Amino acid sequence: MTVSEPSRRRAPPDEPRTETVSLGPDRHLAYAEYGSPDGDPVVFLHGTPGSRRLGALFESTARDCGVRLLAPDRPGCGRSSPRPDRSVGDAAEFLVPVLDDADVETAELIAFSGGAPYGLAAAATRPDRIDAVDVVAGATPPGFGDRPPAVTRLLTGTATTAPTVLRGLFRWQAWLAERLDPSFVVGQYTTDDAEAIDDATAEIVAADFLEAFARHRTGAVTEFRHAATDWGVDFEAVDAPVSLWHGERDENVPIDGARRLESALPNARLRALDDADHLRTLLHSVPEILRDRE
Repeated sequence: MTVSEPSRRRAPPDEPRTETVSLGPDRHLAYAEYGSPDGDPVVFLHGTPGSRRLGALFESTARDCGVRLLAPDRPGCGRSSPRPDRSVGDAAEFLVPVLDDADVETAELIAFSGGAPYGLAAAATRPDRIDAVDVVAGATPPGFGDRPPAVTRLLTGTATTAPTVLRGLFRWQAWLAERLDPSFVVGQYTTDDAEAIDDATAEIVAADFLEAFARHRTGAVTEFRHAATDWGVDFEAVDAPVSLWHGERDENVPIDGARRLESALPNARLRALDDADHLRTLLHSVPEILRDRE
């Protein structure tokens, strides 16, 4: 299907169970729950752009493994209120209210792609609430990897110098994604044939992308700006064990940066996946992480 001949809008997958937490006047944070309501808590942090809806990929696995998967929308993403002035180091301010609302004292974290800075920041600043961190195909700090991919340079550069332009680009991408086959979105996360991804998975990935921009675009713009600057995270303060799951064929975030991040963290282990790209690292790793908790 060509971009010039868009199809009709698709009906998205079913909405997940979603809760809303008040963060003060006119500010709120949304999170979805997947899996077993009475299970062991695990927090899932979406990528950039992304939303709570990506957690639907692991609904059945979480349920089978007795895991209560909590998936928040970060500020300015999905249903959560924007906060363009936030920093990476503020991550715990948006994670702890979710844990409190869900009546969870401590939890493990799974941070996918652009969620990695926020997962590590939360572990560094609130070690009392974070038991362990699994970083899946995670973004790495500036200077940790070799030259970033061209698309990453474009997005981070535009977020820094022309955020209004980037918001317009995201609006256009969301308009197309709503009308084209899900492979339009899936293709942004895989180096293989996007149409080889099963239909159910592709629909969830597309719904996640659309939900990221359903109300705001500032969340993704803010996070791409964060990606281009010093995260301000004290890696030495991350006492929790960290597992870095990364695909050897990941072209979105090349693995060399993950190798350097492993060296910077005091208690980290890199688990390289030989034949996995960005999306397949997610699809392979998270079920294994959840099953390993049994």
